[in-house]
Amino acid sequence: MKTTAKFSPLFMILAGALTLSACSKQPAAPINDSQAEPEATAELVDTEFNPRLGEYIKTLASDEYQGRAPATKGEELTVAYLEQHFKRIGLKAIDGDSYKQPVSLVQIDPKQVSDMSLSGKNLPESFKYRDEMIAWTTRVTDQVSVEESEMVFVGYGIVAPEYNWNDYEGLDVTGKTVVMFVNDPGYATQDPELFNGNAMTYYGRWTYKFEEAARQGAAMALIIHETAPASYGWGVVAHGSPIKFDLVNENKNMDRAKVEGWLTTESAEKLFANAGTDVATMHKKALEPDFSPVLLNAKASVTVNNNLRELTSSNVVGYIEGSKYPDEYVLYMAHWDHLGMDFSNPDNKVFNGAQDNASGTGAVIALAEHFAKQPQPERSIAFVLVTAEERGLLGSAWYAANPVFPLEKTAAAINMDVMNMYGPMKDMVIVGLGNTDVEEILVKYTEQQGRYAVQEPNPEAGIAYRSDHFNLSKKGVPILYAKGGNDHYQQGAEWGAAQRAEYNRCCYHKVQDEWRADFDLRGAQQDLFLYYRVGNELANSRQWPNWYEGNEFRAIRDASAGARQ
Repeated sequence: MKTTAKFSPLFMILAGALTLSACSKQPAAPINDSQAEPEATAELVDTEFNPRLGEYIKTLASDEYQGRAPATKGEELTVAYLEQHFKRIGLKAIDGDSYKQPVSLVQIDPKQVSDMSLSGKNLPESFKYRDEMIAWTTRVTDQVSVEESEMVFVGYGIVAPEYNWNDYEGLDVTGKTVVMFVNDPGYATQDPELFNGNAMTYYGRWTYKFEEAARQGAAMALIIHETAPASYGWGVVAHGSPIKFDLVNENKNMDRAKVEGWLTTESAEKLFANAGTDVATMHKKALEPDFSPVLLNAKASVTVNNNLRELTSSNVVGYIEGSKYPDEYVLYMAHWDHLGMDFSNPDNKVFNGAQDNASGTGAVIALAEHFAKQPQPERSIAFVLVTAEERGLLGSAWYAANPVFPLEKTAAAINMDVMNMYGPMKDMVIVGLGNTDVEEILVKYTEQQGRYAVQEPNPEAGIAYRSDHFNLSKKGVPILYAKGGNDHYQQGAEWGAAQRAEYNRCCYHKVQDEWRADFDLRGAQQDLFLYYRVGNELANSRQWPNWYEGNEFRAIRDASAGARQ
């Protein structure tokens, strides 16, 4: 099953060690340590892309917008604000004079989940819900039950033709419960020639594993939780809100496994002991070239009872029509939503989401405004602000399934999720470095600013598969997800890393993620120049970027090559 991983020349050259965050609350200390402004330097350029950026972020992050939760008053205000500015800027609407793409969502609230009953010679009677296992269903139904389902260990639960890897080979798991490890063999071995080595591939994401289990016909899919390869602790998996959101579709997700969930490592040890083995041995077995699934001599039963609620939200989409190739597109994307209100908090009820992601939303408005003042591009440029990212990347998933503009004619997508609010940085982080040749364009312009590009510090966490661009990746669209890093022009890399760490500690997905008067947006302005130059080059050329050879999305893109001739 072992093959050689493919790396781009750019990936082999660039390296770095940063602390990258997605979104968090504001640091308690001021962003500039000293009272005086940092001294200007000759190398500091491009710090004034759009003077209204701060205004956009501050407005969207205000208490008035109630945390921008989908299907609330906060959404009404947010969408009206976005439409107002798209119209003012002169973007073309997608439906008469409307910029809204309706998104149909369903809220799945598991009001009751049973413990997992077990039958096996040396097993406990059950695994307790939340303590030893977590389970839910994405099927849109009042109740699902899995009864006496035979359990089988399927290694990493991966079918990856480009890596000559198939954990399900020769096995029929219809009606069975599959048990698998999180992440992928590359991370497990740290072998750069196996998958992508330490950097997680799509096949390492838990979402993929559940999707593949469903394709294989499994009744229940369970992932063994381990903190390092998952990149988060058991508490993140089991003790957050159990409420799920999904897209409304005709089959009500009946093509998914009945039950999806996780097991603690301790629960997995009990299962494997029942089969005469242990977790350490199964880790080794899962990596064997001739791996074959292992029956666990156990059966499992789980019942989930749901409350269901359908609701409607909106993506907001506007565009500038191309002069020569109006049916070809460059796409800018960010999510406008955040977490809404915490009515139980007597002091601060609003999840303002200033950095996550009023900053990215404001950046898209700023880019649209700048492009509208330039000569008409040859290709069309689309600005897509999506909903329900915080509910599971759902607005972008809806767009990917119901694209306003054909994905096979979309040259590339540029995603902005949490802008740099801490001042000018020497480094530009490319999330998922080594995946597409769009990054080569970015590196060129980054170097022209006197800056340098680096990989995210923790590629094993799979951040490249945890933001909205991922849904377009799965459809083959080459993407760029990049943001300013930590190496501050005056304060240095250690200071920059401390700001990111404090944001994660104090503010990420908390009510403290608020607008601050001392945000230093010069770094964000620099990054906007880069986003603009990449998109502008693509919009005024015949380039069709692609995924690098060996990437898991390359074949999907290649399959639509005829549409781009």
